[in-house]
Amino acid sequence: MSTPTTPLQIGPHTVGPPVVLAPMAGITNAPFRTLCREFSAGKGLYVSEMITTRALVERNDKTMQLIRFDASEKPRSIQLYGVDPATVGKAVRMIAEEGLADHIDLNFGCPVPKVTRKGGGSALPYKRNLLRSILREAVSGAGDLPVTMKMRKGIDEDHLTYLDAGRIAVEEGVTAIALHGRTAAQHYGGTADWDAIARLKEHVPEIPVLGNGDIWSAEDALRMVRETGCDGVVVGRGCLGRPWLFADLVAAFEGHPDDLVRPTLRQVADVMVRHATLLGEWLGDEARGVVDFRKHVAWYLKGFAVGSEMRKRLAITSSLAELRGGLDELDLDQEWPAGADGPRGRTSGNNRVVLPDGWLKDPYDLAGVGEEAELDTSGG
Repeated sequence: MSTPTTPLQIGPHTVGPPVVLAPMAGITNAPFRTLCREFSAGKGLYVSEMITTRALVERNDKTMQLIRFDASEKPRSIQLYGVDPATVGKAVRMIAEEGLADHIDLNFGCPVPKVTRKGGGSALPYKRNLLRSILREAVSGAGDLPVTMKMRKGIDEDHLTYLDAGRIAVEEGVTAIALHGRTAAQHYGGTADWDAIARLKEHVPEIPVLGNGDIWSAEDALRMVRETGCDGVVVGRGCLGRPWLFADLVAAFEGHPDDLVRPTLRQVADVMVRHATLLGEWLGDEARGVVDFRKHVAWYLKGFAVGSEMRKRLAITSSLAELRGGLDELDLDQEWPAGADGPRGRTSGNNRVVLPDGWLKDPYDLAGVGEEAELDTSGG
C-alpha cells in the first residue's frame, strides 16, 4: 500500500511531512517543542500552548512567556482561544503587526465544563453566526499570516456542528481545519470517529483537513490518512512522554515505516533529564523546571519495570541532581516495553456538556459570550 508523502500547505508554509503537534496546556511549551523538533530533524509543525486572546491583548506576563519561541522554530505557530470577535481581532492584529508568529490557529475544541458552560470552546461552533464573526475578524486582522482552526464534531451526537463549521471556515478564508473525531460529550473517552474526518474532507475539498484522535503510533497516522483521505495528522496525547514519536512519524511518511525509535530506559532517562533541564532554562530557575517536569514522569516511564515507590519519589524531585540520581538507581538496560506505544494521557468520557441556559434553542442567534469564558485552560 502506498505511503502518503504530499506536504501540507499552510498558507506560504510547506509542512513536510504533514505532521502537527497538537497544542496541549502545560505541555507544548518551548522546551517540549524543542525536543519534538530535535527528534524529527526539524520536520513538521509544532504549535504553542493555547493562548487566551484577552490575556494576550492585556500583555499578561505569563502569556507573554508562553509565546516565546526558540530562534530555531520556523514557522512559529500560536494557538489562540477567544470568544469575542473584537478581542480575537485585536489579538490577531497584535501578532501580525508585532511579528510574534508566522501562523495562527484558533481553538474551538476545548470540552472543559468551565469553558462550555459559558459558551466557549467546543460549544461555540453551535452558534454559527458567532463562529463566522470570530473567523472573519481573525482572518481580516491576520493580514498575510495564515489562520487555521481546530474543532470537534460538535456538542454531542444530537448536535453535530463540524460540517457547518467547516463550510463557514472555507467561506471566511481559513487556510486549514483540524478535526478531533470526538464530541464535547466524549471528552477523551471512547474511540475517535475517523469517518467524520473523511466526511469533512469530502465536504470542504477546497482546503486541507487534518485528522486528530487516537494516533498512538506512526502506523496509526498512516492508517488515518489512508482511511479518511485527510491531508495530515495532528498528534496530541500519543507523544506524552514520547517526543521521539515524531521521529517515527517522519520516517513513516517518508516511506520507512519500520524505522522506529525504541529507546532503552537509559536513553529515556537521558531525555527526561534533558527535558527537565530545558524547562529550567526556559523558566529561569532549575527547581521550577524540575517541578514543572513532574507531570511528565509517569508518561516517560510507562511500561518500564519501575516500582511504585520509586515512581512516587521521581515525581516529587526538586533538582536535576535528585532526578538524575533517582533514575540512575533503575535498571537502565531495560528494553522498550511491549505495549508502551498505546494510549496515554486523559481517557475520561461520556460527560454531560454544561451549556449556558437556552444555548441550544437557536443555532443562529448571535448571543454574546461573556468574558469569563476566556479561562486559562485548554484542550481539544
